[in-house]
Amino acid sequence: MKNDNVVQQKSFALAIRIVNVYKQLTSEKKEFVMSKQLLRSGTGI
Repeated sequence: MKNDNVVQQKSFALAIRIVNVYKQLTSEKKEFVMSKQLLRSGTGI
């Protein structure tokens, strides 16, 4: 069964992008406080 829920698809895509930004911030920029907050707020949906 195909999932046609646009909001769910866009939310999932945003969460994936947020996780990738978090990984980049922690590994390359050594930013932990702001990146942790971004991860929590970006994947909270």
